[in-house]
Amino acid sequence: MSVRVSRFLDVSEGVQPNQFSVGSHDSIASISDLDETYKQLMDKPYACVMAVMGTNGRPNLTPMWFDYEGDKVLVNVAGQRKKTEWIRNNPEISMLIMNPENMYHWLSLKVTVDREISEDDPDEGERVTEQLDRIWVKYVGDGDTYGLRDPSFDERRVLFECTVDRIATFGQPG
Repeated sequence: MSVRVSRFLDVSEGVQPNQFSVGSHDSIASISDLDETYKQLMDKPYACVMAVMGTNGRPNLTPMWFDYEGDKVLVNVAGQRKKTEWIRNNPEISMLIMNPENMYHWLSLKVTVDREISEDDPDEGERVTEQLDRIWVKYVGDGDTYGLRDPSFDERRVLFECTVDRIATFGQPG
């Protein structure tokens, strides 16, 4: 696996020629090799904005909890939502994680869905629930079980495992 990384020139150390343009491209073997300046954005409880293409050909943006395991980005969504259908129809997703304390420190990922796991799957469904509970703790920290299931019906979740295709980085934490 090789992931292309575009490193944008930023203004963290002052104004410079060609700021806000790509300063360099390189490749990393794994997202674990990503510079800690940007990897921390994935590890902290910062929401991402996920973009998927709707049936009308326009991008739809949704704030989401971000999670990954190894080199796979994990997208856990309720099965009945439109965005689940949109992901199935076009399995290419873009995500942006922005430092809430400094909008000039961000990470963008372009990912492709490799596989889908239903919470009802007899072999792997439990993994979907466990992953949802884990990110509940990361983002909410109140209890150890996901607490936002729609009480009006038996909400079932879907986990999309995604390969990272490209990464763009910008800025410094402080």
